Amino acid sequence: MARDIALLTNPTSGKGLGARTAAIALPRLREAGFRVRELQGADAGEAQDLARRAVADGVESLVVVGGDGMVHLAAQVLAHTGTALGIIPSGTGNDAARALGIPRRDPQAAADVVVAGRTRTIDLAKAGPTYVVNVVSAGFDAVVNERANDMRWPRGQMRYNLATVAELRTFEPIDYVLDLDGTTKRVRAMLVAVGNGPSFGGGLRITEGALLDDGRLDVVFFHPVSKPQLLRTFPKLFRGTHTSHPAYEHHRVRQVTIAARGIVAYGDGERMASLPLTVTAVPAALRVHVGPAVAETP
Repeated sequence: MARDIALLTNPTSGKGLGARTAAIALPRLREAGFRVRELQGADAGEAQDLARRAVADGVESLVVVGGDGMVHLAAQVLAHTGTALGIIPSGTGNDAARALGIPRRDPQAAADVVVAGRTRTIDLAKAGPTYVVNVVSAGFDAVVNERANDMRWPRGQMRYNLATVAELRTFEPIDYVLDLDGTTKRVRAMLVAVGNGPSFGGGLRITEGALLDDGRLDVVFFHPVSKPQLLRTFPKLFRGTHTSHPAYEHHRVRQVTIAARGIVAYGDGERMASLPLTVTAVPAALRVHVGPAVAETP
């Protein structure tokens, strides 16, 4: 008997890359015996409505074709439903795919992850009504995200790199008030990031060590450093070796409230809300298809 899944595509992702990627993955899914419901929303609201209808109809999995924005959209629909999330990456950062061991440059190999049927149940972060899969950013990183999202060129990680250099010219450290599981901490910092997963922005491992299924959030911040020092530290984020920097501080909590003036928080690269913002760990909230390296062990 054919198994029903939904394939939700962002056709405008990467100037049409999403549609081209879906066209490569779709035959592999059908060859494996899935009955695939093809979905395309004209905008995020329509895409989310289509996804909700598919889940209500009992599809086995919702497979998204796109980047972290599509994963973020799907998480709002799939949290606590038991319907599995599959990912065929075609976005700029693809940090969710990276964390889940899904091939990021081979749509057929990504489809094979869905076909293999390996799943794992992971936590989510929640801020207000919004679920976040990977990282909530609230500082220099969020300001960079604001600029990068307004840029149309280049694609990929270089967009974030250029936005970082541009923002460094005028950026000043921020005064924060943090509530970490009931403990108040006042800090002046370059950024505050809250990680359910380890990376954002195309592999920047800002919350290095964060685990997707430990029931905790990893809160990190950088105390003020000079701009040249921040630039020298930036490449270390790709390796996760910035954790040894003396300006780096890390806390593991169930809930954090972040307050600061004039800062808009981002979650999974999507604009969320102005601070203050409370972020809470939501254990075992989302079932996901994963690559063999991170598959759930019996």
